[in-house]
Amino acid sequence: MPRDEPLHRYANRPYEALGKRYVPLSAPGNYKERGIASWYGKKFHGQRTSSGEVYNMYGMSAAHKTLPIPSYARVTNLRNGKSVIVRVNDRGPFMHDRIMDVSYAAAYRLDIIGNGSGEVEVESIMPGQSATIVQTVVADPVQVQPLLPEPAPVAVATREDSDTGGKVFLQLGSFRSPEGADSFLERMRDELGDLGKQVVPYAQGGLTRVHLGPYHTTEEARASADKLESRLGFKPFISLH
Repeated sequence: MPRDEPLHRYANRPYEALGKRYVPLSAPGNYKERGIASWYGKKFHGQRTSSGEVYNMYGMSAAHKTLPIPSYARVTNLRNGKSVIVRVNDRGPFMHDRIMDVSYAAAYRLDIIGNGSGEVEVESIMPGQSATIVQTVVADPVQVQPLLPEPAPVAVATREDSDTGGKVFLQLGSFRSPEGADSFLERMRDELGDLGKQVVPYAQGGLTRVHLGPYHTTEEARASADKLESRLGFKPFISLH
């Protein structure tokens, strides 16, 4: 059953990912949305979520871009009517227009394991109330704005730079929460396959950025950004340090 929990101090701050800015909701409840949900399993099992908790693929948890952390939601598979209640403790998913990532256990109960994803309805649940919410969000609840171009960081080169001699990177995302950056970094490593080995964190100015690289020249980085645009759904921009 959903229980009353204090909101996480850091995981509910506005953040940027994949060229978009997200503003988490300030309180649970009053949220309803339909879309595609996917699930995440062994690769992330035991890793930290945006809340700082360890992800347990056998628990009933989920990742959402804007629902408060922690909060609870009822997820219903629109194909078969099966429903589960999950605890939101992570941010995402940021790829392929999906609205939620649920744990392996939740996906199993929803019967979306085989397909990898399914069309669902997500309803926010208030502690002590029924799963049926009175008011729904008609407009897009996520405030999304393109990231403004950032000046090139001038910090001292990180270990990753000095080991390879590279100074040119592509920026994939920028986070105020280190936990959110860690979660996004692992997702990018998984999404990019062999290229994922080049995804690294870079902290500067109170933000943790997720970078891809290094590249030997800006021309090489720009060519890579052009190729990644169709793969990721956004175009990374060049960051020098």
